[in-house]
Amino acid sequence: MIRDFLRFAINNLVHRKMRSLLTIIGIFIGIAAVVSLISVGDGMKNEINRQFESMGSDKLMVVPGGAGGVGMMNMMTAAVPLTEADLKVIKRQSGVDLAGGVAYKTIAVKYKDEIKYTMVSGVPTDESQEIFTSMDNFNIIKGHDLEDGKDGEIVIGYDIAYTDYFNKRPGIRDKIYIDDKPFTVCGIIDKIGNSQDDLQMYITLENADDLFDMAGEYGMIMVKMKSNVNPSDLAEILRHKIRRARGEKEGEESFQVQTTEQLMNMVSDILGVINAVLISIASISLMVGGIGIMNTMYTSVLERTREIGIMKAIGAKNYHVMLLFLFESGMLGMVGGIIGVGVGVGLAKLAEYLAIQSGFAMLKASFSTELILGSLAFSFLVGTLSGILPAMKAAKLNPVDALRFE
Repeated sequence: MIRDFLRFAINNLVHRKMRSLLTIIGIFIGIAAVVSLISVGDGMKNEINRQFESMGSDKLMVVPGGAGGVGMMNMMTAAVPLTEADLKVIKRQSGVDLAGGVAYKTIAVKYKDEIKYTMVSGVPTDESQEIFTSMDNFNIIKGHDLEDGKDGEIVIGYDIAYTDYFNKRPGIRDKIYIDDKPFTVCGIIDKIGNSQDDLQMYITLENADDLFDMAGEYGMIMVKMKSNVNPSDLAEILRHKIRRARGEKEGEESFQVQTTEQLMNMVSDILGVINAVLISIASISLMVGGIGIMNTMYTSVLERTREIGIMKAIGAKNYHVMLLFLFESGMLGMVGGIIGVGVGVGLAKLAEYLAIQSGFAMLKASFSTELILGSLAFSFLVGTLSGILPAMKAAKLNPVDALRFE
């Protein structure tokens, strides 16, 4: 019986090709939007989490800024910067293995008479340098890292050395000028995955203090914990100690202490909210598609009234007629879902390609089995639900009246 229902449903869809095509447009647009948005959102979340994980679960970040959140702009523009006094407080805690401060500034750099504005970071060259070099996404692929006692050296990001950021690509031992001070390229960092990081330059903290005129101030302090120390417990201890040293009240801190897990959760929450809003907008198309299926099925009931009367006259029950129309509306939703999944996958891969070409490698599409099967099931459900009222109307038709219908 089910095979017969499917055959009838497919025949009716094929018989009315143009109407069926127009009906499923709303469904496949909605499904395509949902699939592409979710896949891109999941892929971006996975890539960002991977980068946070590459920092290591034994790392903490202390950054300027209170309730305003964590971010590069917040680190550099906060009213109360981190200081050498904060760093000393952190180093004194028993659970801290290493701690080192970093200075940031967007500044003009010159190479071969061409001037660009990019982020230059001053990083430590003492024992705390291990915190940064131990990160999976900080790998020197050519040359060597900054060394203590060697003034005037600079490490450049991957995109500076291997893309057309400058008209001529700088290499090892080339000179780059920052504020008219010459720096010799000593190393090149492997690609990290986003243009902001891959266009950074790194100099020693001592050189940064001179250039940025912010000696004793940091944009961020990185902390490496000792083994068997709970990150959340140490973070709470550091908040208390720094707060007390600064004379600040709880809840009014001018700094934040973040664990890797907290950063990952923060990103996941933000992306989750964005995804929910975008998917809600895309769902409007699915609603319109469902109304289109309902309208098509009502029209089909009117056109096939005599056919329904004949079916009932030869023994078809009400539920047989109802199932026939539900199968047909479900097939409309399913076909729209199949097309929508295909289009959504294509759009997501196109977005990934364009992002990579633009230097934003973190935007990657991720297609889970649950997403694909869930989208198909949802499209079939939308089609089936949209056909319930027309199917009930068809099932309730009186066979005598149906046979007389012109």
